[in-house]
Amino acid sequence: MYQVVPGGAGGTITDVIPKQKHTKDTRRLVGAGVIGLLLVIAAVTAWCYYIASLRKAELLKTQLLDLNKDGYIIRNQGGSIAPKPFVTSDIYSNRDEFGGILESYWLSSNATAIKINNSVPFHLGWNDTEKTMYFQARYHDTPFKPNLGEAPCAELSYRVCVGSDVTSIHKYMVRRYFNKPYKVPAKVMFEHPLWSTWALHKRDIDQEKLLTYAANIRKYSFNCSHLELDDRYTKHYGDFEFDPVKFPNASEMFQKLKLDGFLVSLWIHPFVNYDSENFHTLVERGLFVREPTGRLPALVHWWNGIGGILDFTNPEARDWFASQLRSLRSKYGVSSFKFDAGETNYLPWKFSTKNHIRDPSFFTRRYTEMALHYNDRAELRSGYQSQNISCFFRPIDRDSVWGYELGLKSLIPTVLTISILGYQFILPDMIGGNAYLNHTSGERALPDKELYIRWLELSAFMPSMQFSIPPWEYGNEVVEIARKYTAIHESIVAPRVLELAGEVLDTGDPIIRPLWWIATGDETAYKIDSQFLIGDDLMVAPVLEPGKQERDIYLPAGHWRSYKGERFDIKEALHLTDYPVDLDEIAYFVWV
Repeated sequence: MYQVVPGGAGGTITDVIPKQKHTKDTRRLVGAGVIGLLLVIAAVTAWCYYIASLRKAELLKTQLLDLNKDGYIIRNQGGSIAPKPFVTSDIYSNRDEFGGILESYWLSSNATAIKINNSVPFHLGWNDTEKTMYFQARYHDTPFKPNLGEAPCAELSYRVCVGSDVTSIHKYMVRRYFNKPYKVPAKVMFEHPLWSTWALHKRDIDQEKLLTYAANIRKYSFNCSHLELDDRYTKHYGDFEFDPVKFPNASEMFQKLKLDGFLVSLWIHPFVNYDSENFHTLVERGLFVREPTGRLPALVHWWNGIGGILDFTNPEARDWFASQLRSLRSKYGVSSFKFDAGETNYLPWKFSTKNHIRDPSFFTRRYTEMALHYNDRAELRSGYQSQNISCFFRPIDRDSVWGYELGLKSLIPTVLTISILGYQFILPDMIGGNAYLNHTSGERALPDKELYIRWLELSAFMPSMQFSIPPWEYGNEVVEIARKYTAIHESIVAPRVLELAGEVLDTGDPIIRPLWWIATGDETAYKIDSQFLIGDDLMVAPVLEPGKQERDIYLPAGHWRSYKGERFDIKEALHLTDYPVDLDEIAYFVWV
């Protein structure tokens, strides 16, 4: 409640003072009086606002911020739960970690948001029995380090904000506390699919196979934003030159691909294995992350061996890495790069860097900055306060299975989470998954045909599409379905996504949105993880179960037209039970 304080204006002066000649002293006296009056008015006004704000704060405290009731227990050091460091991590190699794209931000359906301050050595715990999160700040037994010269005294500081509804409070938080992209990546990245060699050939890629792959893309009349040459085109990990045995004429290969209309990006990473010639040079120059004393380089184990990891806090290491990328671009015409890894779990538990970093995830931020010069087509899989790198971010590898354990069902929840964290230019993983041994549904090396088709349909409604295992591996039926959905993506999805992408620069609002975004008062909407929105006006409901050609669909209140032409003008949310969706269809509804 605001109180209006009269300021003395608008009255009528009835006393008449005879005119007299003004002296300098008189003018000074009058001026001092006016200033004094203004100060009194300002003081009274400030006091009234102060009282009003206290009342408002008390109201929030008593009515809205019963955090314990809503499942929040915030503690500083101590307590029986032992939360883990909240740092970026590769969840494919360790499913119990937090993931490669992180922000210390939580949002509740009761329109409450919590943002942990960046200075906190933050640890997060989860009690599955009580369904409770535990927040903790600590430096003991952790990779976090206090700033140089500071005592290791951890403080848990955070902001709790409350809004009228969950969408409104999230919009406020994003505008206030998140970085935002400064540009939109290349338009063609949204319109045409990317084609990667990884899932099809793994490390068994060579010049002949790459040229054949490109020729087949043209043969089957598919568009291509760019061709991505993945692991392994060098002799040793950490080299920045093509293996002459596998790629005997790399320059001629790039020239042919260019003449055929292909741009090519290369897979890169922050590691240099000990058998690479670059390893010894980088040790001598001190460009690796080092062990805690700083005297020796730290050896790290990653999925392709043992070596050093470049210290991206060191300007000299950044310059060396950047020079290798520039050399590849100038020599071969490489269009961009797929920046793999970058998570902090590949750092030693205890380490030192050229420039001190308090939070290990700041190493991830430094690595992502290397993509800035290539962000039109670059791809990253890790991020921390990296929204303004302004390139595509890819969720970690998916397995070629149906379920939530990094399978098809995990894709929508993952994309929605990344979107809420402010990463809107999303490159979903390869259609059909990565076809890893013992992690694939199907009777042969290829993913199950039905799984592949359903994955393809879902990917067509994401901001971008990525093929690796090509449709022609399954025959003409799948090729035709793939042509249908790449056309739908280009004609229906991409124009709307590009429109929303332009708005992201100002707002940070998600492109891919949960259903509760437009139905904040509907409890059911918060529980749905198999449907999503593109903006506020295109709702998508893919089939995610094997053997199904129907699904239940939840329609929020409003005016919708289905892809079949049906009209739904509903004042309340509607459940469509066993809605028929053929194998070559995906259910979607447009707001009219």
